[in-house]
Amino acid sequence: MRMVFGRYMPYNSTIHKMDPRVKLFMIVCLIIVVFFPVGFTGFALLGVAILALYAVSHLNFKMLFKLLKPCILIFIMLLLINIFMLSPHTDNNIEWHSTGGGAFWALDYGEGSSNFGYIFRWKSLYFSERAAYRAIYMTIRIFLMITLTTILTGTTQPLELTLAIEDLLWPLKLIGIPVYIFSTIISIALRMIPTLIDEAGRIMKAQSSRGIDFKNGKFKDKIKSMTSLIIPLLVSSFQKAEDLAYAMDSRGYNPHAKRTRYRQVQFRIIDWLIFVCYIAVAALLIFYAFESSFIDAPLFHRFEIPRIDRILAMSKIQ
Repeated sequence: MRMVFGRYMPYNSTIHKMDPRVKLFMIVCLIIVVFFPVGFTGFALLGVAILALYAVSHLNFKMLFKLLKPCILIFIMLLLINIFMLSPHTDNNIEWHSTGGGAFWALDYGEGSSNFGYIFRWKSLYFSERAAYRAIYMTIRIFLMITLTTILTGTTQPLELTLAIEDLLWPLKLIGIPVYIFSTIISIALRMIPTLIDEAGRIMKAQSSRGIDFKNGKFKDKIKSMTSLIIPLLVSSFQKAEDLAYAMDSRGYNPHAKRTRYRQVQFRIIDWLIFVCYIAVAALLIFYAFESSFIDAPLFHRFEIPRIDRILAMSKIQ
């Protein structure tokens, strides 16, 4: 079975059977942790936990390799953006000294420790070690977020996701916000992702059969080729949205009516065990991120990658 990002995969795994409210809250907490300054060491621990969750979900690992392709493009863009951000000409507050015959420049911060890494000089250009770490770090962050989203959408049916969002947002009902409408909108948006991806694939094949080349040619030609894809895709998207609205109206859908639930969800012991384990991982990583702020002798920072994590921390790029 071909797996598309955002599509529900009907497997009989423990994560599929998990209470959607608990699962949604757990994955949202993990996504929030991704934004904390945990360094490469924290990402290593979080990555192992996420891959274990992915394996228990029985999802196809080939999908992860497909998701790496856009992440590699993001890495290249981030590297090009950050590669010239640090040089002896951009920061006069840091002491620089040349090593290796002038080919490398080390940055001293504070008491002479090289906390910012090396800068490779080629003619008048300076390629920063810090820029490479920053690009890799941001790419891993994006990849982990995409993986968590894939686990959520691949193991949760749209109806269950709607019910989970509605239950988690129930405090907003106290101030008169229509929670059910918001949950329905979010659920439909997530459901349309694989549909639009399939539609884009069909349009590309149809346009290629008419002689349009999306892969070869100059950059200007590729922009023109993408126009022949984007415009039909937008037209198709509006048409599908209109068809969905007509279908909901024909079935008597009223978003403001009082609603009951045919499908009831229940907590299981295994759900709570998985939830507690991953919330504990999230709490541990949050503590690791801010440990040095309130403890003189941090415990968990003994396990960090000495050079790389120190460069990330001193550069304040997390």
